[in-house]
Amino acid sequence: MESGRPQDFVCKAIAGHKGPITKLAYASPKEPCFDGREKSVACTVSSDGTVRAWDLREGTEIWSSPLQPAALVNLVTYPQLQLVVTVDEEGQIKVWEAENGSESASFRLPTESSGMEACDHPEGPFLLAACANGALYTLTVPGLQLRSRVSVFLDRPASLLCSPDCQWVFTWTEDAELGPKVLHTRSLLCPPEDEPPVSSTLPIRLTSRACWAPHEAARLVVMHRGDNDLVVTTYELGAKKSRDAVNILVQQIASFFLPDTMTSTHLMKGHGSQMLLLVSWTELQLFTIHGLQLAAFQDHQERITSLCVDQSRVITSSLDLSLRVYTWKKDNTFPVLKSCYHLLGGSHRWASGFTQVESDNVSITGVEARSAGTSILRSYYFQVQRGRGDHVG
Repeated sequence: MESGRPQDFVCKAIAGHKGPITKLAYASPKEPCFDGREKSVACTVSSDGTVRAWDLREGTEIWSSPLQPAALVNLVTYPQLQLVVTVDEEGQIKVWEAENGSESASFRLPTESSGMEACDHPEGPFLLAACANGALYTLTVPGLQLRSRVSVFLDRPASLLCSPDCQWVFTWTEDAELGPKVLHTRSLLCPPEDEPPVSSTLPIRLTSRACWAPHEAARLVVMHRGDNDLVVTTYELGAKKSRDAVNILVQQIASFFLPDTMTSTHLMKGHGSQMLLLVSWTELQLFTIHGLQLAAFQDHQERITSLCVDQSRVITSSLDLSLRVYTWKKDNTFPVLKSCYHLLGGSHRWASGFTQVESDNVSITGVEARSAGTSILRSYYFQVQRGRGDHVG
């Protein structure tokens, strides 16, 4: 997939929603499968009140839900379980079968949702849903049975991130007086009677972005406001168990100030154990968690809207109606990121840019906003060459 030649992929423009797409996620597993039966399936929700599933290779709709009472604003997927979970603007959560679109469970939040995370915990999958009133709900999957409800920020909408090993939850609010919190998921799944969940408040304020280092179980990176500058601080989390309690151990292992030119940083993702990808307007930059700048790219003409990162690639989407693909190269000290090629969207006459991008092993999919106020999917399905030593691209 290092080449962007037209013969290397099939591009499909896939339409169906009657309003803008608010979230895209893959419902098919991302592990490689080169037996001729592989199929990439993506799901989308829209303000038109429907959730839909799409066959990206064929460029066709697999199913569409009945029209829901309110606009759908978010979704998460459980590819191994073939489940899709959606939430509407009024806080109604629903579980759908990814294969056929059957609705299997529902749960009503008291207010609109401010965040939702799918977690594949060793003791069973669960769903985290944050409310605009500051409450965090933990629900079983697929049944959406309530395991716990805790108030993390009183009357403040919370954002949240679940760690790669699903043992930790990081949650924060934009209120300057309230520091972000780390919660141990065990205490959310099995809450102690008449006791708050095990948590710790970090000694920082005005958190703006956060991510986890994907190759570490509990390495958290937070962008926040210092006295006068933006600071990126990295923490290692741990749990110390005693006979009667579990205490959270938080150790700061790195911190650096962002350059003045990056004060408008709006996207941050982790790679490996100590790599950070930061986006400021049209520029993508690669840093270590200690602040060493390794690369900077200015391949887009307009604002970058989303960032997709995995072990082999980085993909950016932009309002300039293009996707940019980068690949990782191994080096003795740090991974090297190489800028490879653009994938172009439709005509600027009809489209206003890409708003989101996601990918799996054999496809890349962007949400293309249309000038008429709707959205379509544009998928790029890579040709698979089979033979000795199966490979892609």
